Amino acid sequence: MSPRLTNKVAVITGAASGIGKATALRFVSEGARVVLGDINETALQEIAALIGVAKGTVAVRTTDVASEASVKALIDLALKTHGEIDILVNNAGIAGDMAGPDQQEEGVWRRVFEVNVLGALFATKHVSAHMMERRQGAIINTASVAGIRSGAGGNAYSASKAALINYTQTTACDLGAYNIRVNAVCPGLVETGMTQPLFDYARGAGKENKLGSRCELRRYGRPEEIASVISFLASDDASYITGQAIPVDGGNTASLNLPGMKF
Repeated sequence: MSPRLTNKVAVITGAASGIGKATALRFVSEGARVVLGDINETALQEIAALIGVAKGTVAVRTTDVASEASVKALIDLALKTHGEIDILVNNAGIAGDMAGPDQQEEGVWRRVFEVNVLGALFATKHVSAHMMERRQGAIINTASVAGIRSGAGGNAYSASKAALINYTQTTACDLGAYNIRVNAVCPGLVETGMTQPLFDYARGAGKENKLGSRCELRRYGRPEEIASVISFLASDDASYITGQAIPVDGGNTASLNLPGMKF
């Protein structure tokens, strides 16, 4: 079997670590040419060097997805470099906080929505006209099980991911006639830079055994496991899938979330 993303051009945001980094490496292994954006310039250069060693084709640009101009510059780089974009992965995201209902801060909510929702909106806006003209494309948004049910994240984060799932569905309806598929992956607990404080706390408190214990598979996930699903959704193997929010969560959303079980 030949790599299923051979010569496809993919733009990935939040690509310097965690799920984004794993997705970039997976795409390159599948034959894609990648254009990577992340706010962490140092980490971005490190993954670019890693892909270069693997003889993959990569271009990078420091990108703040909360800025439409910054996102447009990333899309423009991809078009200038390759002349086309086949795949967009809106992966950049932040966690916000775990404040209670009486402690919610406007600034936290604004920043979380700017990154988690507007970032995807900006990238989709600036890539969709190109994809519509070519009448093909795949867009994958990294949402979360927190957008499906409570207990998997803070209030602002959960609300932003629910909004991203809905945006995935409405955009899929808008773009389906142009043969552009839009889907979301909804990871469960995965060890990434964003979730590292939770993992560090659990390990420091001797509660590492509880990490992922609510999942039917009784463990937390790896970034590579999410990347494999993103790769599938980006490929022609998923040619009849659009408008879906697919949990990749070890079975967490399949079982009852009982009160008091929040980690």
